[in-house]
Amino acid sequence: MTPGRNVALGAAGLAAFLALGEAVPRLGLVKEAYFPPTSRIASALGDELSDDAFWHALGDTLTGWALGLAIAVCAGVAAGVVVSVVPYLRAVTASTIEFLRPIPSVALIPLAVLLYGTELPSVLLLVVYASFWQVLIQTLYGVQDVDPVAEETARSYGLGTWARVRHVLWPTALPYVMTGVRLAAAVALILAITAELVIGAPGLGQQIAVAQTSQAVPEMYALIVVAGLLGLIINVGARTVERWALAWHQSVRGEVAV
Repeated sequence: MTPGRNVALGAAGLAAFLALGEAVPRLGLVKEAYFPPTSRIASALGDELSDDAFWHALGDTLTGWALGLAIAVCAGVAAGVVVSVVPYLRAVTASTIEFLRPIPSVALIPLAVLLYGTELPSVLLLVVYASFWQVLIQTLYGVQDVDPVAEETARSYGLGTWARVRHVLWPTALPYVMTGVRLAAAVALILAITAELVIGAPGLGQQIAVAQTSQAVPEMYALIVVAGLLGLIINVGARTVERWALAWHQSVRGEVAV
């Protein structure tokens, strides 16, 4: 299927979805007070775009997302490489990782509020904790996938530990790492908005909560649409960065060729 046809089908699907959102409340299938038509949501979105408070909230959300993601990626990659290359460290930390990884980040909200209140560090705590595991686990999988023959060949040529990491381990692990970064980018946005919504930290989540409590339903849906668009943009951006970083890899070259 050609890219042009994919775009056309996507646009048609979006148009049908918007038309359905307009028709359902107009026909009385749901109350407009709870689910306003698409046109009212679009009007509310236009009002939000002209409001300085909206842009400040968007900036707060993106700040928490970007800082948390950057910390999680750096920490996850560094920890994954160290745990993998240091003898016995993987076995020593395996049970601890498996214990901590399934803990939901939202369960740490009381701790975050107790430590940092409703400020940015609370958001960062939740974002970093949730995103860190995505990167760490993928890094560990990537290192495990290193070809033993290539590893032994590097040793036979006298390459030191960090030279083997750079020339053997990293090229093998990078596709896994980029997958972890892409997953972490989406998780970081979810946790940033969740923290703002529950804790009351400045950002889109707080704006959504305020709109909901003040019965400004069209504005609430407009902000939810913005959150969805933000997630879409982040996902597309992460995939673009992934293709650029892995332009040499067979999976990306095959995808481009197709």
